[in-house]
Amino acid sequence: LLNSSYRTLKRRLVLLSSRQGGTMNVFDRNMKRRQKKWASSLQEHNKYDYLRDEVGSRVADRIYDIARTFPLALDVGCGKSHIAEHLSKVGLPLFCVSQRQKKESEMPTHCVMADEEFLPFRENTFDLVVSSLSMHWINDLPGALRQIHQVLKPDGVFIGAMVGGETLYELRCSLQLAELEREGGFSPHISPYTAVTDLGNLLGQAGFNMLTVDVDEIQVHYPGMLDVMCDLQGMGESNCVWNRKSLLHRDTILAAAAVYKEMYGNEDGSVPATFEILYMIGWKPHESQVKPAKRGSATASFADLSKISQSEASIKTDNP
Repeated sequence: LLNSSYRTLKRRLVLLSSRQGGTMNVFDRNMKRRQKKWASSLQEHNKYDYLRDEVGSRVADRIYDIARTFPLALDVGCGKSHIAEHLSKVGLPLFCVSQRQKKESEMPTHCVMADEEFLPFRENTFDLVVSSLSMHWINDLPGALRQIHQVLKPDGVFIGAMVGGETLYELRCSLQLAELEREGGFSPHISPYTAVTDLGNLLGQAGFNMLTVDVDEIQVHYPGMLDVMCDLQGMGESNCVWNRKSLLHRDTILAAAAVYKEMYGNEDGSVPATFEILYMIGWKPHESQVKPAKRGSATASFADLSKISQSEASIKTDNP
C-alpha cells in the first residue's frame, strides 16, 4: 500500500507536468551532479558499472534489430559510453551528451559536456538518438522527449531505456516499514520513477509514432541491504529528491536490514534487489512511413471469424 501511494504521487506529477506544459521540480540536479562526480572519483568506480553495462548492451541489441544504417547518432546521458562499447565501429559517428568523462570505445565519438534537460543541437540533426539509464533523473521528462523529437530528422528513431516504478521495491518497503515502527512515520529514501503505463502517453504527446514500449526486470543478489545501498552510492544513484531526509538513524537502518532479510531474503542468506527497466522506441513521423488504414475501411468483420471457425470444425467432423 505504501509503495502504491508513492508511485501514484510520481505518476500524478508527471501527468500534471505534461498536461500543463510546466516543469515539476522533483529532483535536485546539482546534488545529482555531485553524487555522480563523487562516484566517478572512487578508486574502483568501474566495478559499479555492471547494471549500466548490461542495460547498454540490451539497448544496442535493439539498435541492431533495425535493418538500416544511421549516418549520425546522439547518446543522451552516455555516462561512460555504456551503449557505444557494444556497437560496431563501422559507420555511425556518435555524439555523446554527458556530465562526466566517458570511457574510450571503438566508436568514433564526440563528447559534449551538457545537461540532458537542455540539448544544444539544431532541429533535424540526428538519424538516431539513444539513451540508457539517465532519463529517470530528469525533472521535465515531457520536455526532454520533445527536445529529442526536435533534434531527430524525419523518419529518425529514438531508442531509450530508463528505470521504472517497480525498481528497488524491496528496499523501499523495508525502509518505510522500519521508519514507521521506529519513528512513527516515513519519508522518501528511494526516488520516484515513471510508471510504464505513462510512458507511451508521454512519447505520443512528444510527437513520436510507431511506438514500442516493453519492460524487463533485472534482479541482482547482494549479501545484505547495506551492500545494496553501498552499490547505489557507487553507481551515483543515491536519492536526490528535494524533500529527502538528510539522514537515517542507525537503529532504523538496522531494523530495515532485518525487515529486508525477513521479507525478501533467499535461502543462502543473500537478498535480491529488483531493477525494472523500461525500454522505448519511437519514430519521428515521415510521409514514407506505413500509416494505419482509415477507420471503416476493413473488408471483413470480426464477427465472421466465428463462422470460419465453425465451418472448419464441421469439415473436420465430416472428414475424420
